[in-house]
Amino acid sequence: MGAVGPMTEAMYYILLTLMVPSHGYQLMSAVTQASRGRVLMGPGTLYGVLTRMETDRYIEIVSDDGRRKTYAITESGRAALRAETDRLRAMLDDQERWREDTRCLTE
Repeated sequence: MGAVGPMTEAMYYILLTLMVPSHGYQLMSAVTQASRGRVLMGPGTLYGVLTRMETDRYIEIVSDDGRRKTYAITESGRAALRAETDRLRAMLDDQERWREDTRCLTE
């Protein structure tokens, strides 16, 4: 089930912001806010990613009034978000360790 390998930034920020259930317009705004303006998402990208993540069972629709759907992260989505966060942290740790290990070669 689900994506194999790294997440896109869009996936990561959508899962992060869906810790608070939201509908599409709220999500676009929340992603922009959470990413400090680095990730700007249009409706096409948003709904494409939402469809994929719903198929992967990372998110679910918790409300549908016919006009708008409200999405929330699932336990699988939380696990995927934790795994991606751990992967990103490990990369940063590797970078720091590499800099320290090679510092004597560049000084």
